Amino acid sequence: MEPIVITRRTLARSLAGGAALAFGASLGLAGCSDNTAESAGSATASGDGTTYKIGVLQLTEHAALDAANTGFVKALDDSGISYEIEQQNAQNDQSACQTIANTLVNDGCDLILAIGTPAAQAVAGATTDIPVLGTAITDFAASDLVEDNDAPGGNVTGTSDMNPVVDQIDLLQQLVPDAKTVGLLYCTAESNSDIQVALAEEELDRLGIAHERCTVSSSNEIQQVCESLPGKVDAVYIPTDNTISAGMATVSMVLNEAKIPTIVGEVGMVENGALASISINYEELGYRAGEMAVEILTEGADPAEMAVEQMSAEDCDLVYNQQTADELGIDVSALADEGGTDVSA
Repeated sequence: MEPIVITRRTLARSLAGGAALAFGASLGLAGCSDNTAESAGSATASGDGTTYKIGVLQLTEHAALDAANTGFVKALDDSGISYEIEQQNAQNDQSACQTIANTLVNDGCDLILAIGTPAAQAVAGATTDIPVLGTAITDFAASDLVEDNDAPGGNVTGTSDMNPVVDQIDLLQQLVPDAKTVGLLYCTAESNSDIQVALAEEELDRLGIAHERCTVSSSNEIQQVCESLPGKVDAVYIPTDNTISAGMATVSMVLNEAKIPTIVGEVGMVENGALASISINYEELGYRAGEMAVEILTEGADPAEMAVEQMSAEDCDLVYNQQTADELGIDVSALADEGGTDVSA
């Protein structure tokens, strides 16, 4: 059974105008930020005046995860429920994920949103009773978060950011047709990246293009690994890897100067200097997770029976960075003709 496909409602919801989330004072957890706020809306969705307590654990700060968080909160606001939300960010620290997850469980949250796979794994390990929604996670089943993506079977479900990897590799071939070897840049600590890189390798093999894994174990290694790529690869593919995404400014600085084009997993990386992407709309992804949260809180929906949802390639956005294209000397006019959006402005 194929995953449920999310249809785009971006224009109707005016998601692009959603307010940015604020992160407030620390609770004393190393590298974590916290903001607890009550919504201004009424509790009409529940009908009984209930104010729900919702916890959010975000793995780290970068554009895609921030957008998913924004979309989630907007869905709660649009539903009209009354809620208090506790925002926590682990700053890409695995031990902080565990500490925050335990804190949110002990605080008696009615529901917890986990943004990013390590965050979801930490929360799922901390509770089997509280409903847990994940978002910005490539494969829930492969990450041992659910029994099956179509029938989760426990207290965890959510929305998947499984990328249109094949389409992204085809985009790379379109823009860099003479590429003989493609570097696959990702962090080995992220299981989501392993899944996407394997898909990329299959498509590159089909196209007869050589490839080489170029890995880091932490953000501290990004610049060194990128500086080793000139002369080895003709282009680079980067999946939706949180570590690389957070360090994308460094990646772009090194690779653009070396005239190595980068095709990436999501729009935030393109905004930070990558060449192009067929990108999931993470705000839409988070919005759907918020809709699922409302169903669980107000309608008694059971996460065990709520299939993990994902977007189709047709619902993704073709984006490119004209400034990067100019720096690399690559003609991207065809992308504009195809309805692509220049995000360099």
